[in-house]
Amino acid sequence: MPPTDSESNLYDQLTRIGAKPPEAIELLDYVEDLLLWMKDAEGHYQWFNRAFMMNFNISDRAAIIGQTDFDLCGLVLANQYRIDDERVLAGERIRSRVELVGRFDHTSRWCLTSKIPLHNEQNEVVGTMGISQPLGEIAASGANEGPLSPAIRHISQHYNEALPNLQLAKLCGLSLRAFERQFLAEYGMSPHEYVRNLRVRVSCQSLVFSRKPLAEIATEFGFSDQSHFTKEFRRLMNETPRAYRLRYAES
Repeated sequence: MPPTDSESNLYDQLTRIGAKPPEAIELLDYVEDLLLWMKDAEGHYQWFNRAFMMNFNISDRAAIIGQTDFDLCGLVLANQYRIDDERVLAGERIRSRVELVGRFDHTSRWCLTSKIPLHNEQNEVVGTMGISQPLGEIAASGANEGPLSPAIRHISQHYNEALPNLQLAKLCGLSLRAFERQFLAEYGMSPHEYVRNLRVRVSCQSLVFSRKPLAEIATEFGFSDQSHFTKEFRRLMNETPRAYRLRYAES
């Protein structure tokens, strides 16, 4: 016989064996590239996991406890999140919806997001909790498809390889000049700069969630050596890979 909702409730089961729920929640800090957070009814962040911190380049949890999406994501995205929060506070559950999630570098990425209301002992809604998982190469209902999409997909799959602009232009069916012009207009940087930045961003996960030597990470993400990796990382992140790793390891 399958367990009832009450019998399978995580909190109840933790209580039954005498475990403290906060200890179980601590494990969520080690879930890679899965953003989790909790807000009060006014939209102030009260808790978030380490992947969330990395997404917004935050090293000190206490520094943004009490802040809102308007502090982190900008007006457009924050307004949409607040509308969603109001629905959840009214009792609605949002399940597996595709939406844009902001990042520390003012870019955004498509994620699959779910949100639920949080209740107190009197069953009153006192806040919201959510989880977002990046979609990677899954297109968001075609919304992020465009003439440069073949190049972006190829870059995201082969960023650790040499990627000549001519090769990327051919994937898009464009001349080299047209490709470079459109890429600059769309992303505000050259294809080469985009690849450089992507290599640094994706290396952040390995720095925090693995114990690989820096030289191995450098090779894995397409840098010529550890010195090159350090130089590129400092250029974009304003700190060395080693300092970044230590900062999140201690948070």
